[in-house]
Amino acid sequence: MSKISKRTIRAIDMFSGGGGSSWGAKSAGVEIVAAFDSWNVAGQTHVANFPSAKFYPGQVEDLDINQIAKEVGEIDLIIASPECTSHSPARGNKPGSAKSRDTAFQVVRFAKKLKPRWIVIENVVSMRRWGRYMELKDSLQALGYNIREQVLDASLFGVPQTRRRLFILCDLKRNPSQIRPNKNRLLRAKAIINLNGKYDWTPLRKRNRARATLRRASRAMKEVGENRPFLIVYYGSDHGGGWQKLGRPLRTITTLDRFAIVKPSNKGHLMRMLQVDELKAAMGMPEEMKFEYGSRRDKIKMIGNAVCPPVMKTVVTELIFEGLKKP
Repeated sequence: MSKISKRTIRAIDMFSGGGGSSWGAKSAGVEIVAAFDSWNVAGQTHVANFPSAKFYPGQVEDLDINQIAKEVGEIDLIIASPECTSHSPARGNKPGSAKSRDTAFQVVRFAKKLKPRWIVIENVVSMRRWGRYMELKDSLQALGYNIREQVLDASLFGVPQTRRRLFILCDLKRNPSQIRPNKNRLLRAKAIINLNGKYDWTPLRKRNRARATLRRASRAMKEVGENRPFLIVYYGSDHGGGWQKLGRPLRTITTLDRFAIVKPSNKGHLMRMLQVDELKAAMGMPEEMKFEYGSRRDKIKMIGNAVCPPVMKTVVTELIFEGLKKP
């Protein structure tokens, strides 16, 4: 075994958000020593979950990399989820921001200075259509990294959500191995939803309820019947009629308050939005992971922007710890 395998792997999390990637890496046995994010609420949340890690607020491109290198010391792994809104189809017809997309090159700047053996970059799949995507990969290869691109679906890693994301795996010494799904049985949306009285419900058919909502509910009832609960999809492009059954993984969580649950009762159908704790569970986040800061909207935004911890745990385990066992 190499020297690096005999000590704790030290990592930084760039564009960390509330800490989904950090939690996954920590679960794999990595020490998170520093994190970076420009959103104050995300910073407070990350600090609450990782009090021993140094947090750097502000725009990462404005930070002094030489000072950071002195403060954080030797780094083995960079985890990074650069701003994705300008790559994502979820932004609709809004024009993309070149500055937002170019934050990915901050990973190259940090890698050049800190020289970690490993890098994991996570983003939406559509990042591959970005005009500078090949330039980003070429820049990493110019630093000596062997690269593997892979699209992973969180539902194949024990997460009750269909969530496909691009992972760019980098290793200075060997070609990264393919990440393989580790769960054969898909978890259903039903597993994370409380159908009892823990949360407040309102009548589905109430005054001022949007007609589009009622049409989606009617389509669902026509399919599943009047006596079964189902989910309504509020926002985002949806090709499933605006609803889904509970017997399959939840559709992709976004930064919006996207999902409502509808259930039958002796007073007619009732409805409510999915709650923060349910959305956390649908991301594969443990109960002890804290989201105490910001408004409900802020919390949902952090969750929707996050990386599913079980996926990152598997990626880091295979890239680093299993990789160290191989020649």
